Formats: sequence, structure tokens, C-alpha cells
Amino acid sequence: MSQGDPKHDTQIFSLAVLLSSTLVYNSRGTIDNRAVEDLQYVTELAEYIKVKSSDAGRDDSEFVKFFPSFIWAVRDFTLERKIDGKDATEDEYLDFALKLKPGNSKKVNDHNLPRECIRKYFPSRKCFTFPFPSRPEDVIRLESLSQSELAPAFLEVTDRFCTFVFDQSPVKQLKDGHTVDGRILGHLMKMYVETMSSGGVPCLENAVVAMAQIENEAAVKEGLEVYESGMAQLTAYFPVDLRDITAEHQRLNSLATEVFIKRSFKDDDGKHIKSLEEAVNELFSGFLQQNEEASALISQEVLTGLSAPLRERLQQGFYTAAGGYQLYCQDMEDIVVKYKSQTHLGVKAEYVLEEFLKQRKEESSAILQADQSLSDMERQICEQRERAVMLEQEVKANEERQRQLEERMRAEQRSNEERMRLVLQQMEEEMEAQRKEAQRATESQLCEQAALLQRGFQEKADQMGRDMRAVQRRAEEAQQAKSQEFTRLLEQQDRRHNEAMAMMRQQNQAIQNQRPRGGGGGCCIQ
Repeated sequence: MSQGDPKHDTQIFSLAVLLSSTLVYNSRGTIDNRAVEDLQYVTELAEYIKVKSSDAGRDDSEFVKFFPSFIWAVRDFTLERKIDGKDATEDEYLDFALKLKPGNSKKVNDHNLPRECIRKYFPSRKCFTFPFPSRPEDVIRLESLSQSELAPAFLEVTDRFCTFVFDQSPVKQLKDGHTVDGRILGHLMKMYVETMSSGGVPCLENAVVAMAQIENEAAVKEGLEVYESGMAQLTAYFPVDLRDITAEHQRLNSLATEVFIKRSFKDDDGKHIKSLEEAVNELFSGFLQQNEEASALISQEVLTGLSAPLRERLQQGFYTAAGGYQLYCQDMEDIVVKYKSQTHLGVKAEYVLEEFLKQRKEESSAILQADQSLSDMERQICEQRERAVMLEQEVKANEERQRQLEERMRAEQRSNEERMRLVLQQMEEEMEAQRKEAQRATESQLCEQAALLQRGFQEKADQMGRDMRAVQRRAEEAQQAKSQEFTRLLEQQDRRHNEAMAMMRQQNQAIQNQRPRGGGGGCCIQ
């Protein structure tokens, strides 16, 4: 924005209005007609700021909901604050200076317009009148004066001013009550300045949409980082029991959702929370796979170590002599007993054992057939016992798969319920913020309407009443839309729950169908 541009002052003033929660305007001397006219660009705010992106008519009736509080600081004030010969407070002095004149002449309208805009746009107004800070002869060295050299009256007003600003100024908020922190303020500043520099008009609605996109994307990233870094710490202990990894998943998933909700806002369609959910589930699947791979690896290593003596005896022909099959079965049983006594094998232990026994089928059958000490009937009995053992192990492996599936589905259901609880809580807080936002605007406008009626401005009061009703109607519509979204999310939760249960039943049925019903074969275990 060029300093020589005649719009410069209005743009700077508009930018201050957009970025501040309390706007301090300072002037010198008194608040007379000249001082109010110097604030003439307040009448152009509606041309430099839009509430909505729609071009269907200018709507500045909602400015009062989003504009900052207004403080007029009058420096070097020398007059007595009297109205009609009576002492007046600073606020009464400001209110008197903003008093409207009756009539419809051009002169009256020019007098009233900036005063109307100040009264209409700013939800609250405050005035502080500062006397000279020091003796006239000390002004030239004002910056080097100690506090004891400053005028007590000036210090008294300064103290009241600072106390009011620090204690009464609200936190800057965007539309629908989202708090503006330093990070968001920087984004808003850049966005507004770029819009103004390009000749555009900053729009509050567009700013909220843009900030929501930026913050929601960042919120998803932060939530994922919390989840991934937490789960990565668990990988050092892989393999772990499924209950342990699902419990940690559930804890970190809830934490990631809390981090997301703390930063996010206006994720009305749930797109970003769904993105977080999908990304977390994808990461969880990856961690589950890593845990399974670690379990399979250590289980195979244990079996390899336990079966080393058996493999050495096979190479030496130890089991080829009469009675070798019985010795082979005893050795295999010792391997299985020692294997099952291990407590750190993890989720793939039964599956790896099942595969191990299947791999021994050929050598077990060869040893059985070569054992001359067994009759044909005894061989048949041994073969039946082998099939029974293999069937039992397959059942155990399938039961473990089913148990793990049910555990994962229960964890996912708990995570979904917790996520939905947090989302609905956020929606309730946003609805309450909208309600308070509308209430503040209504209270401010009611006070202004009462002041207009008291001074005989019936037509202006009626127009303000119509504006208030329009604002209230839009607020009610927004609340209704939020309630409908609330209901939709509840229905979505029920649908996801039903889908999850259907998936679990389907996968359970698939596991049941895979259960062996006879046949097969494998290693003998007594």
C-alpha cells in the first residue's frame, strides 16, 4: 500500500479493525466536530471490509459481532468535562460528542454519518482524557523525564487506561469464537495485506475459511506426529501382546484427536478429522504388521534353535533304526513344550508353530514308514494321532487369529467412540461461542436502539430493530445448521459402529470357515 495513495489511511484503519480486539484511537485536544471528521474514514469501513463473500447486497449489520472494542484516547486534554454545566465522566463526554442531530439536511447527515458508524459498528466504547504529562517547559525532554517528574493527574489516567486495556480487553477471536493466537495473527496479517495490495476487499468469511484450511491441515499433521512418535517408542519392545499395542494405539489415538481439536476449527464437514482417522488407522496397520513380523521372526528363531539337535540327529540317521519314530515324536514333543513355555514370542507364535509342524510332515511320515518295529495297525494309529495333533494346532491358530481380530475391532470401536465424544464436545463449544457472539451483538444493539429512541430517532431505531432481527434470524439458522451437523455426526457414529460390527462378524465367519474338518497331517506329538 503506497503512502501517497488517498486510500492509505482508510486501509490502515481497516487493517487495525480487522486485527485488533480493542482498537485505541488517539487524538489531541478535544473531541469536537473536527476531531470526529478526522475520523471520517470510519464511514468507509463497509467499502473496505466484507462479512460474507457473497456479492448479493452489502451486509454490514453483523459488523458489531466481529469489530473490536473502541477506546478514544484524548491527549493533552485541557477542557473541563461538563455537559450543560454539569460534570461529566469521560464516557459521558464521548457519548455527548457522538450525539446525533435531528433532521435530514445534507449538513445534518454529514454531521451524523461518522457518529452513526462509530455507534453502529463498535460493540463497546470507552474514553480516556489525558492531561499534559508535564510542565510545558519540560515537554522537549519528555522522553528523559523520570516518573516522579510526570504530572500526577497524567499518571492517574495512564494507570486507569493500562488497567482497563489489560483487564478488560477481550482475546481476539474469529467468527464463531475461535481464538486468534500469534501464529494465526501472522497468517491474517499476510492475508489481509495481500488482499488490500491487490485491490481486493478483505472478507471475514473468506478469512475464516482460509484460516480453517491452514489450521486444520496443520492440526492433522500435529496429531499424526504425536501418534507416530508415541507408537515408534513402542517398536523398541516388539513383539508385544496385541492387548498392549491396541491399548497404546487407543491412548495415542485419543491424544492425537485432542491435539487436532485443540488447533482445528470449522471442520464442519468432518473432512480433516476423517483424514486424521484414516492416516492413524493406516499407521496402526503398519505398526501391527511390524509387530507381527517381529513376532514371526523371533518365533522362527526360537524354533530353529530348539530344533537344531533334531536336525543333527536326522542327518546322523538317528531315527532310521527300529523304534526311531517313537524317539522322533519324543524329541518333537520336547521342542513344542519348550517353545510354548516362551513368554515373549508375540502374536504369531501359534501360526509359526502351525507352519513348523506342517513342514515336519514329510520327514515324520518317512520316519514312520521306515520304522520296522511298528505293525501296519500301529502305523495307522500313529497317522491318526498326527492328524489329530495337526487339527488341534490349526484350531489354536485360528482361535488366536479370531481373538486378535476381536481385540482389534474392540479397540477401533473404543477409539471411534472417544473420537466422536471429543468432536461432539468441540461442536457444543462452538455452538456456545456462536450463541455468546450473537448475544453480545444483540445487547450492544439494544443499548444503541434505546439511546436512539430516547433522543427521538424513531426511524433509525426501527431500522436498527430490523437489522437486529435479521442478525438474530441468521444466528438461529447457524445454530440450526450446527444442530443438524451434530445429528449427522451421531448418525455417522452409529453407521460406523454397525459397519465395524458387520466386518468383524464377516471376518469371524471367514475364520470359522477355514477351520479344519478332517484330513491333513503333520508331525506326531504324544
